[in-house]
Amino acid sequence: MKKPSTIKVVLPGSARFKPPGCRMLGAAPAQERLQVSVRLRAPAGAPPLLDYVAALGSQMPRQRQYLSRQEFARRFGASLADVAKVEAFAHQHSLTIVRVDLAARTMRLEGSVADFSRAFGVRLRRAKFARGTLNRSGALNGGTYRTRSGQIRIPAQLQGIIVGVHGLDNRPVARAHFRIRRGRKAAARATDASFTAPQIAALYGFPAGLTGAGQCVAIIELNDTDSSGKASGAGYQTSDLQAFFKKLAIALPAVSAVSVDGGANLPGKSQADGEVVLDIEVAGSVAPAASIAVYFAPNNTSGFIDAVKTAVHDSVRKPSVVSISWGGPEDPNGQVATQFLDGLNEAIQEGAAMGVTVCVAAGDNGSADMSSDWDGKPHADFPASSPYALACGGTTLLATGATIASETVWNDGQNGGATGGGVSDVFALPAYQGSVSVPLSPTKFRGRGLPDLAGDADPNTGYQIYLDGKWQVFGGTSAVAPLSAGLLALINQQLQQKYSTTAGQINPQIYAAGASSAFRDITVGNNDIEGDLHGEYSAGPGWDACSGFGVPMGAKLLQLLST
Repeated sequence: MKKPSTIKVVLPGSARFKPPGCRMLGAAPAQERLQVSVRLRAPAGAPPLLDYVAALGSQMPRQRQYLSRQEFARRFGASLADVAKVEAFAHQHSLTIVRVDLAARTMRLEGSVADFSRAFGVRLRRAKFARGTLNRSGALNGGTYRTRSGQIRIPAQLQGIIVGVHGLDNRPVARAHFRIRRGRKAAARATDASFTAPQIAALYGFPAGLTGAGQCVAIIELNDTDSSGKASGAGYQTSDLQAFFKKLAIALPAVSAVSVDGGANLPGKSQADGEVVLDIEVAGSVAPAASIAVYFAPNNTSGFIDAVKTAVHDSVRKPSVVSISWGGPEDPNGQVATQFLDGLNEAIQEGAAMGVTVCVAAGDNGSADMSSDWDGKPHADFPASSPYALACGGTTLLATGATIASETVWNDGQNGGATGGGVSDVFALPAYQGSVSVPLSPTKFRGRGLPDLAGDADPNTGYQIYLDGKWQVFGGTSAVAPLSAGLLALINQQLQQKYSTTAGQINPQIYAAGASSAFRDITVGNNDIEGDLHGEYSAGPGWDACSGFGVPMGAKLLQLLST
C-alpha cells in the first residue's frame, strides 16, 4: 500500500472549540464505526454560482431560465478528477466510499474512529452533556456525543479540493422551532382561539382555485440520535395524518419518507414528532394536491447539509419548494464551524439556481435566539439568515370569522417564546436589501436582515394539528415555514401552467420598489424577550427585523410574481 502523504494543511473554516457544559469521558472508541461527508469544490473553470443566482434574481420568475438538475450537475458538479484524488486518499487511510454525488459535490466515507483520526488529524472524544445544555445547537435533552476541538487537517495535495468535512463530531446542530400550547384548558380553547391552516390561508387571501397540483414540497426533518450517531427518533404516524385530513374533508396527500445518511421515519420516540406532523399537516392542507417528500437525516452537521442537498438535487421527486423548521444561532465563535454555515448556505444557493424556493423558520427565542445559556447579545437564527433563504417570522393573529381583528409581532416572553429576527454577523447585506433600512449587527457588521415575511406563530392563536391520536394546538415559526411553502406551491402551480417555470428565490422581487403592496404591514410589537436588549428590534412601517415586510397577501403575491 502506498504510504499516505505526511504533509498536511489546515482545512479553512473547520475549527471547533471545546463545547461548554459537558463532562469529557475520554477518547472515542478507536474501532467505533462512523460515516463522514466530504464536500468538494466546484470544477475548475466553472463560473461562480453566486453570479448565476444573482443574474436570476434580477429577472422576474417568468423570465428566468433555471438550470435543470442534470444541467446543474454538468456545469457545477464535482469533477471526476477531484473525486479520484479523494478516493485515493480514502484508500490510503482504509476508508470506504459509501456514496458519491457529483451534483451535490459530496462524497460519503465510512471508517473507524482511528482511521478518521489519522486521515484528518483530529482527536475524537466522548462528552456527556447535562440536560438543558447545548441550547445553542439544540441538544436540549443532554446526552453523550462524539466531539472534537481544533482544526481539521488534510493532505497538501487536496488543498482547495476538499472544502468541508462533516460528521466527525456528531453533536446536534439545530433545534425544532415549534411551541405547544400548554395548560389543561388548551383543548377547550382550541376552536375559539386557534385555526386550521386552511382557515389561516383564507384569512391571508391565498389564491383561490389552486391546489398545488404538479408540485412537490420537500420538508427537512432531523432525527434525534444515540451516542453512536444513529437515528433514534422523530417521525409521523400515517394514522394521525389520515385522521387530520379526514376531519378537514381533504384527500390525504401523497407523502413519502426519504432516508438521508441513515435517517428514518421513527415516530413515538421524540418530542420532535410534533415538528414533523405540524410541517406535513400545515403544508399538506394548504396545498392538498401537492406531493410531500419528508427528508429525514441525523441532527448533526453532515445530516443537515446532506438533507437539504438531497432535496434540492432530487431528480425523482423534483421539489419546487423546501420547508425547513430547524435552526440555531449562527454562533461563529467555534461551537458551530464556519464550514457548516458555508455548506448549508451553499445548498440553499444551489436550490435557487434550479428554481427551488427554500422557506426557513426564523426562530422562537426572540432577538436573543437563545434560552438558558444566553450570552447577553442578540443573534440571528441560521439557516434563516442565509441570503438565499426566505426567512419566516411570527405574529399573534386574532380573528373573528373571516375577518382579522388584529395582528402584532408574536412575543409571549421568555417562557412563552417570541419570533426570531435580527441581523446576521456572518452574511453580508445582500443587494436586494439595499432599499430598506437594516441596522448594523451586534458586532457592527453590515449584515443580512431577517425575517423577510411573517405569519401566525403564537401557540395561543396557533394551528390545530392531530398528533398521537388527539387534537393539539401548535405554534412557533415552525408553522410559518410550511405555511409559506404551501403558498409557494400554489403560486408555482400557476407559474408552471402559464410560463413553465417556478418562483425560485423570491427575495429580490419582494424587496423591489412597490412590492410591499403584496404584504399587510405589521407595525406593533417587538421581539425582545430579554430585558437587557431594551427592545433591540421593534415593528414599524415597512420592513423591520421582527416581522419583515409583514404578512403576505397570497393572491397579491401571486400577482407580483406573475407580472
